[in-house]
Amino acid sequence: MEVRILDKVIAAIPASDGAGVSLLRSLGQGPMTRLDPFLMLDCFSSEDAGDYIKGFPAHPHRGFETVTYMLDGHMRHQDHLGNVGELKSGGAQWMTAGRGIIHSEMPQQESGRMRGFQLWINLPAREKMKPAGYRDIQAGSIPKVDLPGGGTAKVVAGTVTFDSVATNGPVDCVTTRPLFLDVVLPDGGLFTQSLPSGHNAFLYPYEGTVMIGNSLLGAHQAGILSAGDQVTVRSVGGAAKFLLLAAQPLGEPVVQHGPFVMNSREEIEQAIRDYQNGTLTAPW
Repeated sequence: MEVRILDKVIAAIPASDGAGVSLLRSLGQGPMTRLDPFLMLDCFSSEDAGDYIKGFPAHPHRGFETVTYMLDGHMRHQDHLGNVGELKSGGAQWMTAGRGIIHSEMPQQESGRMRGFQLWINLPAREKMKPAGYRDIQAGSIPKVDLPGGGTAKVVAGTVTFDSVATNGPVDCVTTRPLFLDVVLPDGGLFTQSLPSGHNAFLYPYEGTVMIGNSLLGAHQAGILSAGDQVTVRSVGGAAKFLLLAAQPLGEPVVQHGPFVMNSREEIEQAIRDYQNGTLTAPW
């Protein structure tokens, strides 16, 4: 058993996206802050409606998957396929942009806390032009596991096993075999999780501080983990809440231009032309 340790820390920085939504960006600040196949992780959190009320009006994507996980609040997804989804506290939206999708995510509240994450996961070259897809996952469909010694883990994607009992998240059949956990630990709580040795993995505490090996990782820092097949995390100085994300790397070139992620500059230029002439979302 090779235990993973903290290999690199990427502190989140203030950013703005959509029509002016305030957020913190860790992964995805630039090409050197990606972790194959993870392209970006944004955290949005505010009780000031001015930070989120304008939302994310209609915009395009091609070549990757977006995952929105809502801790608090209510947003509505709409896309060119006719999908309408209500993203509420504790729920998630898993969208495969594939060949192309045009969608919006707009707040359905005028006050109160809006808090959550958006994660971008790359698609392999052979899947970048597949048909777009969308899945709305309600909070009740995300299993929550009680951890030994206290705490909980919500399983959005992948599988966890405790006391010989396996719990599967609602998302499967994804090529990169992602694991997406939302873990809550009491003060001094301990969490140990097996990870496929070939997966890249990172933690993102959004409340409190955790210790990985002999290294501390504070709130709103993405902690990139070393190679290995197990990680052990302890909360220190109080309770802690964090995401644990892992997936199989693709090992392919990444060329990004805003909402388009392909393997070559020529493919990016084609995506731009397709969007400009209205064929980004056209079927084959």
